[in-house]
Amino acid sequence: MLKEKSLQIAILYTVALLIVSLITIDFGGLDSIVPSYGDKIFHFVAYALLTLLWFFAVKWRFNYSKMKTLGVVALSCIAFGTIVEVLQKLLTISRFYDEADILSNIAGVVLMSVIIMLVKKTDVKMY
Repeated sequence: MLKEKSLQIAILYTVALLIVSLITIDFGGLDSIVPSYGDKIFHFVAYALLTLLWFFAVKWRFNYSKMKTLGVVALSCIAFGTIVEVLQKLLTISRFYDEADILSNIAGVVLMSVIIMLVKKTDVKMY
């Protein structure tokens, strides 16, 4: 079931990430609790998850090799993150273009890509 829904999950997550990236979010008093670099952690984790979701969606849908899938997905996620940052600058007054956010996005994509490359598929035999 997860295989069949992987593309829809990846699309839904991508749309949600785009919306969250472009709307104004008021955290109220939480701003004093969250560290100043908290948004960088969010960017890192969000784009690592984006990479993982799209890796499985593309791999299961098109059955490309692991490296081809990873190359397409990693480059697409980096491009998406960069475009979102530019859209924040062009379309919103409450969000700002930040190169550090782009670097956090890229770091999340790269780390997840490395993890995916290092994970080896193992067949578990049941006796």
